[in-house]
Amino acid sequence: MDETIVNKIKESIVQASNILVTTHIGPDGDALGSMTAVGQMLTAMGKQFDMVCDDGMVRKFDYLPLAKDVRRRVDRKKIYDLMIAVDCGDEFRMGYVYSRLTCEPVLINIDHHISNNNFGHINLVVADVTSTAELLANLIPQMDVTIDKGIATSLMTGLVTDTLGFRVTGVTGQTLKIAGDLISAGANLAEITSKALVLQELNTIKMWSKGLNKMHVEDMVSWAVISIKDQLAVSEDPVSSHGLGNMIADIHGVAMGVVFTEKEDNEIRIGFRSRPPWDVATLAAELGGGGHRFAAGCTQHGELDDVVQYVITRAKAVIAEQKATLDNGQ
Repeated sequence: MDETIVNKIKESIVQASNILVTTHIGPDGDALGSMTAVGQMLTAMGKQFDMVCDDGMVRKFDYLPLAKDVRRRVDRKKIYDLMIAVDCGDEFRMGYVYSRLTCEPVLINIDHHISNNNFGHINLVVADVTSTAELLANLIPQMDVTIDKGIATSLMTGLVTDTLGFRVTGVTGQTLKIAGDLISAGANLAEITSKALVLQELNTIKMWSKGLNKMHVEDMVSWAVISIKDQLAVSEDPVSSHGLGNMIADIHGVAMGVVFTEKEDNEIRIGFRSRPPWDVATLAAELGGGGHRFAAGCTQHGELDDVVQYVITRAKAVIAEQKATLDNGQ
């Protein structure tokens, strides 16, 4: 970890009077675990801060410390002199929290996505770790903050969810050592795994059902589409379909799984999932998004059917190109 950058982060936090902490739209366990870990770190440092995410706190993660303090809207009356973004590959992933901000704070970007575009004034981007939580496990002690049970719980949530229970290819001995240290600090691995990875909300299962009932599989690509109508049929409140992409990517003979989720104003959120050796990050980047080789995403605007047709056509072409390369032994 770059010592100069770490020192700049610490100096910026110490000098700040009012801090805004945020993460990406459609937050997962790493996003919310990292955000609440930073919140606890700032509390220990005696700082004033707000945690805001467009989509708020996902109910399954409401066991996280400070979960009840996560808001969905920025207080426009407040002037922030520092903003900390965690687990965001680019500034657009912060959504309205960033795009509608009326002040211009110093921006710290802490992330692990290889596609990160270094959008911050200070950028701590380490692409060879499994999660932003793993990165923060190394950073927080350098802020002279002890990782206690609460911070360990938040960080373990990020580790467990982004590694699917330490099962992805990026997991290293260092990852497991950090997990061990978090357990020693008080994180309950079995309980966190159950709550963050295994148990699902009933409405999430119903949302998966909406997608699975309309799923298509062609040319090694599977895809599911969840319209606004589908979402309202399940609940008037926001419901996460997180996990559906992994499910449909794990079909035998499928190289890439794609989930399209329709939002307001012709916004379509798209998640890509794959397994080795198939790469989805390249396609996500081409479409203005980013992520990792096996998990990436982007946002498109347009009519739902048109976006689906265009993206799936590109997805099939990308997989065909990768297959040809693999068949040729390159």
